[in-house]
Amino acid sequence: MLRKETSRSYQEFSDDDDEGDARPRVYYEDDANEHVEGEEPDYSTSQEDDIRESSPSMRFNKACLKNVFTVVLIFIYLLLTAVAIFLAYQTISDFMEKLNNPVMSVTYKEVDRFSPPGIALFPGNAQLLSCRHHYHDYIPPLVDPGKPQIGDCWFEEVTYFGPFANESEKKALVVRGPSDVRNKELIFMQFSQNQTEEDFSAITYMLFAKYNDFAKSANRSKFMRDCERNYSMWTFSGGFRTWVKMSLVKTSGNRSESVEFRQESTVVTFNDKRPNPEKTNQLFFAVFEWRDPFIQEIRLLVTANPWSSVAILCGVFMALFKAANFAKLTIQWIIRMRKRHLRNKQRELNPITDN
Repeated sequence: MLRKETSRSYQEFSDDDDEGDARPRVYYEDDANEHVEGEEPDYSTSQEDDIRESSPSMRFNKACLKNVFTVVLIFIYLLLTAVAIFLAYQTISDFMEKLNNPVMSVTYKEVDRFSPPGIALFPGNAQLLSCRHHYHDYIPPLVDPGKPQIGDCWFEEVTYFGPFANESEKKALVVRGPSDVRNKELIFMQFSQNQTEEDFSAITYMLFAKYNDFAKSANRSKFMRDCERNYSMWTFSGGFRTWVKMSLVKTSGNRSESVEFRQESTVVTFNDKRPNPEKTNQLFFAVFEWRDPFIQEIRLLVTANPWSSVAILCGVFMALFKAANFAKLTIQWIIRMRKRHLRNKQRELNPITDN
């Protein structure tokens, strides 16, 4: 009986050892002596490595590194998404700014003759004494200033009401302007005014693009109202000779075209040599001439290119799509890793609950 119990206890001890040591047994067929002698292999190093790898601190470090790496990637893609959104906003803003603020392109066109401009004068109580054409910047000396003289200008008188509210009737003297810029054609006009109730005496004038448009107009009063609404007014004073040099500026945009006159004027004092009784009539002198044979053309160009903006926006939206797809895959990967971590943790807790 004692021998049987001893044999049974030995068998149970042997079974416990086999269950505790899960490592496979090692046999060396080449060296029979070592097998006979029953020397056991050294598992101390491998067991330490397994313990180190399966330790909770190593698993925590790996999980921590994975989480940090995931957070960094998410942050990078969020940053790229923010940059893409800013780029899209900046592209749209630049396109709208260029669309609303076109760039001016200035060119100069040389001509031999200009279309005769219209010179509309508003003399009031003043009387036109003479109007003559001269060339090459030469004006002959005055003969009997203050007295009517023979002229060679084309002009017409027009009466109309002003374009603005509560304006009285106006009387305009429309003169055909110079055209031969190569020979420096000019028009010299002389006015006289004997009485005035105003503190300052001056004659107002206006320049418009083409005299022929006025001559062919069926309703000249309406034509003058439109000109006064669109063109500027200037003045020249009595007792001086005002020399006006005109230049033409054409501005064209996408839908409209406008003509503007620019002028440079010089004023010279009139040395009145008339007898004293005749000096009661104040004299006005005006000269109109083209400054140079160039027409300044200004074109408003829109530099915004819709195709380049569309291409940039397509690239931005593609980047946003890729970022959204990556974010989706990242979230799925995080969920999968979380489930795997919970599964491993549950496996670790199962032996403890079984014991």
